[in-house]
Amino acid sequence: MNLFFNLLAVIFSLFSMTLLIPFLDLIFVKGDDEFQEFYNKGLVTFDFSIESAIDIFNYHLSKLIIEAPSIMDGKGDALLFLCVIIVFAFFFKNLFGYLALFVMAKVRNGVLRDLREGTYKKLLVLPLSYYSEEKKGDIISKMSNDVVEIEWSVLLGIELIFREPLSIALILSTMIYISPELTIFVFAMLPLTALLIGKVGNSLKRTSTKGQEMAGSIIASLEETLGGLRIIKAFNAEATSIKKFENLNLKYFNLMVNMYRKRDLASPMSEFLGVGILVIILWFGGKIVLDGEMDPSEFIAFIMLFSQIISPAKSLAKAWYNVQKGAASADRLGELVNAKNTITDEKDAVDISSFSKSIEYKNVSFKYDKDLVLKNVSLSLEKGKTIALVGASGGGKSTLADLLPRFYDPIEGDILIDGTPIRKAGIKSVRNQMGIVTQQSILFNDSIVNNIAFGSENATMEDVIEAAKIANAHDFISKFPDGYQTNIGDGGGKLSGGQKQRISIARAILKNPPILILDEATSALDTESEQLVQSALNNLMKNRTSLVIAHRLSTIQNADTILVIDAGEIAESGTHDELISLKGIYYNLCQLQSFA
Repeated sequence: MNLFFNLLAVIFSLFSMTLLIPFLDLIFVKGDDEFQEFYNKGLVTFDFSIESAIDIFNYHLSKLIIEAPSIMDGKGDALLFLCVIIVFAFFFKNLFGYLALFVMAKVRNGVLRDLREGTYKKLLVLPLSYYSEEKKGDIISKMSNDVVEIEWSVLLGIELIFREPLSIALILSTMIYISPELTIFVFAMLPLTALLIGKVGNSLKRTSTKGQEMAGSIIASLEETLGGLRIIKAFNAEATSIKKFENLNLKYFNLMVNMYRKRDLASPMSEFLGVGILVIILWFGGKIVLDGEMDPSEFIAFIMLFSQIISPAKSLAKAWYNVQKGAASADRLGELVNAKNTITDEKDAVDISSFSKSIEYKNVSFKYDKDLVLKNVSLSLEKGKTIALVGASGGGKSTLADLLPRFYDPIEGDILIDGTPIRKAGIKSVRNQMGIVTQQSILFNDSIVNNIAFGSENATMEDVIEAAKIANAHDFISKFPDGYQTNIGDGGGKLSGGQKQRISIARAILKNPPILILDEATSALDTESEQLVQSALNNLMKNRTSLVIAHRLSTIQNADTILVIDAGEIAESGTHDELISLKGIYYNLCQLQSFA
């Protein structure tokens, strides 16, 4: 529809321009005898050719002049007739031009909607390993700045690239009809113009790519500053942070100045080239008219048509520059959209609908980069039992837990649930069997009820309240004026650490999973909060299979098995009493904490 309406708009634009020929003939060129000659020819039959259309128009115009009481009255009527037709031609040109934009509005915004949705969905399916290599601020920049840049540069540019060549093609066709010789002369000069525009456009794309990358760095710096504001203030590092940001901002400023200067060169350069060609045409075409090979009115109409090419040519040049500028954003967004998802379901993946026997790690090895984080680890966790992972930071405890819900896949070995390798099972079915409570409570800027019911679509209010009671959260929630409808702010910022953790536990309780992963769930809490949270965790762990990571060894003394992880390997294994009697790594850790 956009192309159709643009075509009609261009046709009416051409029609209004070509009406200049009879208009000029009527006023300046044609004599009365020539109009009489058109009249004497009579009305010809229309045969879908330009010649027959011109003959029919000339006949009716001549009839209006000849059949009037006087020639002067007739010419006045003909002049009014031409002016009315020109007005109507411009009206329809602008009407169809607006309709072309009207239908395109939905297309442009629909593309952006789909682009945002597709990118957001890709963000959710990409593995965690992708985000360990990318800056969060750069990803946000791609979702915001780059998408907006695509809207204003690429989509608007594509709209012009569809419309303006159509205008240029139809105008050139009309120019060829009027004077093939003069049009060929125009064509001979166009390659030089295209070469200059293309060279500046390619340079603009390179600068724009650097600019978009720098914009991502600025957002990343801002996000990092907001996250570390407490430390910046505590260490009086405001000046250092400001200087770092100013240097980054200055680089971005210089890049953007350079980019806009290149982009803004498009319009004046194309206009200058167009006017230069126009002057040459005036000289060459003027000689043709003086030699009597072309009517003056046709030459003036030809010049007017060429002037109409300058505007779409300028728009096309500007659109090309904008597309080149936006192409840098499209490339950056493409890196995200086309990023390879390494954690996917196999073709014939089976669903794990329940958990009845055990979880088994078989000779599992893993690395993030070059060095192995886990080395040939094997362990078995029976249903209803609790395994605790302890050891120094960086030993591989959290990595061992992250492999179970397939946040990562091991490079060697297998993890089995009831004998089924989780690589061969559907990812959703694996994660449906698990509830996770992390050291850092991950909550959303929403109400308490929505945070507890997160991921449990069919949960009722009664279910939410029951889960909160088991998690020792109901009492403090009830004290809020809005109760369960209270908004907890960004990341649960309106709550204390213990309150946030108990809501996280309530969320896991509501899901009611058979397998629990507790990653240092109490290590960041004060003693009073720890006791409340530990009580909630004990309620959560009843009759469930649990994999617990703990730094506070007092919280896992009753675990069925304690594994001491050291440098990616299981160094010691046994109950609390067994490991104490060994007087090894675990014993030393207990001694240190007792001393503390």
